[in-house]
Amino acid sequence: MASSRSLHLCLVWLALFCTASAQLSSTYYDSSCPDALSTIKSGVTSAINNEARMGASLLRLHFHDCFVNGCDASVLLDDTANFTGEKTALPNLNSLRGFTVIDTIKASVESVCPGVVSCADILAVAARDSVVALGGPSWTVLLGRRDSTTASLTDANSDLPAPTLNLSGLITSFSNQGLTEDEMVALSGAHTIGLARCTTFRSRIYNETNIDSSYAASLQEICPSSGGDNNTAPLDTTSSTTFDNAYYTNLISLEGLLHSDQQLYNNGSADSQVSTYSSNSSTFFTDFANAMIKMGNLSPLTGSEGEIRTNCSLVNS
Repeated sequence: MASSRSLHLCLVWLALFCTASAQLSSTYYDSSCPDALSTIKSGVTSAINNEARMGASLLRLHFHDCFVNGCDASVLLDDTANFTGEKTALPNLNSLRGFTVIDTIKASVESVCPGVVSCADILAVAARDSVVALGGPSWTVLLGRRDSTTASLTDANSDLPAPTLNLSGLITSFSNQGLTEDEMVALSGAHTIGLARCTTFRSRIYNETNIDSSYAASLQEICPSSGGDNNTAPLDTTSSTTFDNAYYTNLISLEGLLHSDQQLYNNGSADSQVSTYSSNSSTFFTDFANAMIKMGNLSPLTGSEGEIRTNCSLVNS
């Protein structure tokens, strides 16, 4: 009976996913705003030229948006009298970056075609363009998402995977979004770029044994046992501003920065996939791109749902 119910729920989710995805299209703005994609790309390129780390920040914004009630730009909303937004959720507070970059891109897009392009679509395209700008794979972003008129602090606190999760917790967190273990391992490769705060890896570098000792010692110089919470270290110690497969090579060397990173290579079910990616960047690139397409299609608002916000941080009045 339990397996029958699980199969039924799976089929229901698949039907909903396919229906939603079918309403998105790679040519959505071809007529209504033909310069949309080039305008977004120009904004992303400018931001990354100014600060290479911003590519990782824009990619992370899209991820943190999609994992909380779908890819609807709710992560960008400021608090209102009707709801508390997601920016102050524990996974986001003093951590998420790039809001002003998205605001700048949105303003540029609005000047080209007002009230046409959603903030949710800008996030999805900016994530792709960021990866490409840093040397990673490209993929076709399906478009036509609309923007949420609300946000949920509670859901952001509960639905975003924590850096303290074990492998089973990571698998469950991604499964809750309809993503497989293989897709979770591929998407985790986003940590080949960007930085993390001391608070997210302090426990690992002082208390865990599945970490290279010299690597731990170097991190302890950055992140003391107390204080320095906002000090940062690269998620990929080899090449933190280049999108490559070094993240997986680091895991095999026991140089995963976060507890959740090293869980992917810790005598568990993900070990073989990590090994494959560490020796074959093209396989990683292909799998990452496909997983990003699937993640970007999580529960989009389409048709008459939601709205097209003219300012990404504010619900239209």
